[in-house]
Amino acid sequence: MSDDQVDGLGELVDVEPGPETLVLGIETSCDETAAALVMGGGDVVSSVVSSQIDLHVPYGGVVPEIASRAHLELLNPVIARTIVEAGVDERRIDAVACTVGPGLIGALLVGVSAAKALALSWDVPFVAVNHLEAHLYAALLDDPTIELPLVVLLVSGGHTMLVEMRDHGRYRLLGQTIDDAAGEAFDKVARFLGLGYPGGPAIERVAVDGDPEAIEFPRAMRNEGLDVSFSGLKTAVMNHVRQHPDVDTADVAASFQAAVVDVLVHKARRAAREVGAKGLALGGGVAANSKLREDLLDACDEDGLHGFLPSRAMCTDNAAMIAAAGWHRLRLDGPSPLDTGAYPNLRLRTED
Repeated sequence: MSDDQVDGLGELVDVEPGPETLVLGIETSCDETAAALVMGGGDVVSSVVSSQIDLHVPYGGVVPEIASRAHLELLNPVIARTIVEAGVDERRIDAVACTVGPGLIGALLVGVSAAKALALSWDVPFVAVNHLEAHLYAALLDDPTIELPLVVLLVSGGHTMLVEMRDHGRYRLLGQTIDDAAGEAFDKVARFLGLGYPGGPAIERVAVDGDPEAIEFPRAMRNEGLDVSFSGLKTAVMNHVRQHPDVDTADVAASFQAAVVDVLVHKARRAAREVGAKGLALGGGVAANSKLREDLLDACDEDGLHGFLPSRAMCTDNAAMIAAAGWHRLRLDGPSPLDTGAYPNLRLRTED
């Protein structure tokens, strides 16, 4: 990223972010159209999220073309509402940050194009944000007392990662899924069981009435390194149901959920021990899962670690985390070039 931002007249815009710097965040990486205003990298002034779930439910998953068209229709009203709810004039906004990847290419382009246009119109810096890095800031938005270094368990529909957050902008990848992400496994199992979409909340609702110890599903790679694997677990669930067609769906859901959470928590606490982290935090959509939240906090209590859970509103895709990460990126790297594109396969920039 460049240290300078060129405005429409060719002049350089120089902004040194401080506690009063107000950043507009824009998020359109998948099926949530979101905007937020965050001051000083941690004070959420306003946050608006427009969900597209109802549009995608009939298809059992996100349809990229539908998502892109919905973003086109919703983004301007969402941004306008965010500014109105904040009670500020648009001239008060100091920078515009948006997700540039990873995500659906068409959906990303809607947000990137809008963010650049606003940055040019307002003559303020444009800041490109990695969606995965933004998820690392979700817990920090809810608890500014968090001390680094920190291990973050990032679990979503597309990613499952263990990241050591050494400092702002300094990350080390400790482990990740070698196949299905945890959220992807939830979606596939829910679809197989006929529970609907999105799979995570559907599994959790049904699991409440089930016995998590009814079926001993496999915990692949539980005691091997820090990587995880959920493809075999998904297959085991399908095979068990086919072999036992009368099995209680609630027991299947509860046992499957228990297996996923057991592996995630086991790996997270091992990662924290290995790097000497002061605490463990959750991030990503699956971080809204009640059993995962409860079990992680219990593990932190047992290990003498600080456990940090983002609010459920901050677990799912939102623009507050984009604005927060954007503030830090502006401080560390300066504005992003206006020829920055959208990168559907963007990876988290890590050390080592």
